Amino acid sequence: MLEKRTICLLPIPFSDLSSSKKRPVLVLSNNSYNFSQEDVLVMAITSNLSRQQNALPINQENLEEGMLKHDSVLRIDKIYSVSKNSIIKKLGKINEKTFSEIVDRLNIFIAS
Repeated sequence: MLEKRTICLLPIPFSDLSSSKKRPVLVLSNNSYNFSQEDVLVMAITSNLSRQQNALPINQENLEEGMLKHDSVLRIDKIYSVSKNSIIKKLGKINEKTFSEIVDRLNIFIAS
């Protein structure tokens, strides 16, 4: 089962749907939902650090387990519902403190 806070690799289509590229994502949906549904709710992660608007920086210190190849940012404005079958592999897991910060930032983004 995919757990909340897990970082996974998955093919993300380009906006014109011409192709896709493997990208890391963070599982946002709770474990009850993840267990009972075919899809999970995820947030995009990018190593393009120039995209600071609506983004939260993360690095190895923010992980409970696994590794990030590069310092990255979570894109608060890039949320997707994806099939669990499309997940290629698990890369790690964000720690609780960082996940709480992500939820806080997401709430601010939605409420603004």
